[in-house]
Amino acid sequence: MDEAGSIKVKGGALLSRLAFVREQRGEEGVQHVLARLPESDRAACSPILTGGWYPFALNQRLDEAIAAEMGMGEDVFLLIGEKSAEHNLTGAHRAMVSPGDPHGLLRRTPQIYQMYYDTGRRTYDRLADNKAVLRTYEAPTFSNHDCLTVVGWHRKAIEMCGATNARVTETKCRAKGAEFCEYVCEWT
Repeated sequence: MDEAGSIKVKGGALLSRLAFVREQRGEEGVQHVLARLPESDRAACSPILTGGWYPFALNQRLDEAIAAEMGMGEDVFLLIGEKSAEHNLTGAHRAMVSPGDPHGLLRRTPQIYQMYYDTGRRTYDRLADNKAVLRTYEAPTFSNHDCLTVVGWHRKAIEMCGATNARVTETKCRAKGAEFCEYVCEWT
């Protein structure tokens, strides 16, 4: 498959990334990020439709532009993931939040994955009352930056369910040569 056609992400993922930039740097910051993109990407981003499907490669280039503009290193992707969870789980996907029960949200991992990506799948396994493991399979396109946003997203989502000390650790990553991506989620 070609890079642009291999996997698509929902417009909501792109919008939450730009919302993070807007919150940190205002509309001027968003314009600086967009100016770093090729003309074809800028055209694809005008406007971004929440429910539309966009090439993963565009998402990746947007991530790189945000990282370059924000100058925060890779931590920016964790923060983007947190902002995305907050943006989506207080809005369109509010029903996914399970107050007092992080497993209630994590059980929906396969459905949540399909709301953001059109190819591949993510599984959920409960390991203990305060621990679960998520695994992503069969996604033909992947990136370390996207994995970091997944870590930030799930950490924030678990906290939004009322947990404290939420930790999400990526123990395996396709971007680093593993067969699948694996995220261990823990909380108190």
